[in-house]
Amino acid sequence: MPSETAPNMVVCQSGGPTAVINQSLVGAVIEARKHKQIANVYGAMHGVAGLLTGEFIDLTHESVANLEIVADTPSSALGSARMKPTAADCGKIFKVLKKYDIGYFFYIGGNDSAENAYIINERAKAERFPLHCFHVPKTIDNDLRENDHTPGYASAAKFVACAVMGDDLDNRALPGVKIDVIMGRDAGFLTAAAALGRRHEDDGPHLIYLPERPFAASRFVRDVKAVYKRLGRCVIAVSEGIVDHHGVPIAKKFSKETDEYGNVQLSGSGALGDLLANEIRKKTNISRVRADTFGYLQRSFPGVVSERDAREARAVGVAAVREAAKGHRTGSIAIRRRQGRNYRIHLECVPLKKVARDTRHVPDRFINSDCNNVTKAFLNYAKPMVRPLPLIGKLAGRRVELD
Repeated sequence: MPSETAPNMVVCQSGGPTAVINQSLVGAVIEARKHKQIANVYGAMHGVAGLLTGEFIDLTHESVANLEIVADTPSSALGSARMKPTAADCGKIFKVLKKYDIGYFFYIGGNDSAENAYIINERAKAERFPLHCFHVPKTIDNDLRENDHTPGYASAAKFVACAVMGDDLDNRALPGVKIDVIMGRDAGFLTAAAALGRRHEDDGPHLIYLPERPFAASRFVRDVKAVYKRLGRCVIAVSEGIVDHHGVPIAKKFSKETDEYGNVQLSGSGALGDLLANEIRKKTNISRVRADTFGYLQRSFPGVVSERDAREARAVGVAAVREAAKGHRTGSIAIRRRQGRNYRIHLECVPLKKVARDTRHVPDRFINSDCNNVTKAFLNYAKPMVRPLPLIGKLAGRRVELD
């Protein structure tokens, strides 16, 4: 039981939802109730917005049975937001935290959320506000620095792999060119995951384009023509964040909307897919060309969750609370992979500043020399996190030839 004088705890979720972000939330809540250093456990609704207004819900006595159902439910149970706190905002937040006697603060999110936690922590230190401030990792983009991979990625990768497997089967039945536009602003890890579903030599996706390499329309058309000539069809996976040779996102031509961090809104529009499909139609004789934008479907799709991803998401929430309960003031929980053939991880608390804002990218060794596919090294990296995937059958009978 907590001490009568122990401070309370608040946890919030921020940025894009994932299929396993609630595992981190529930892990933190259940773990917090085991420590006498923490009294009541609150959840702030919609990230920074809830911290500013004091829109909290009491999770202290939430039943474990209900928490476990929430843990298995995709998307953010506490709601989310994309809001960067100003110095004035921090002052308002500290008034709310003082009102609720908050001494422990946990922020579940990606690199922008880590920046928010860093801003609040630095301001708390400057104002000598007593606060244990921790960032809990999540992002389907898999682009957090200091991490081998991040909770949320493997489940979204599993969705992408399954979706493209289905598209490839469709494309076999009705051959043509199919373009799938997949999330990934600065890092192409999620788009690369489309390759995980390949089982046979002629399986799609046949071409993969990531934001880590400049995209040229002329080369794209040549690649498609070559695959189509060889197979009579072509399935393509392309990141929404692909850039030209000047580093400018292709999709920026269609979107002027930005968030508080200056990020151009890339999802929610089929414009990039339409542009690429029209390029193929204009520059080739291929008549059947289609494009789909996966958009927000990738983030919170129920029923396509990596079991390993769910376990690791729970573990980072637990680890953050344990670090705070030990008396540590701040940090971010990072997932590190151990060396060796077998997949093993360990968790490490790293400085907030090392995770905040900036992103990491798909390593060069994961991208082929033609810049239109991934390597075996990527498949070896991602498969252990995502598997198992559905088995795909293929008829083995020989073609009948009459005399």
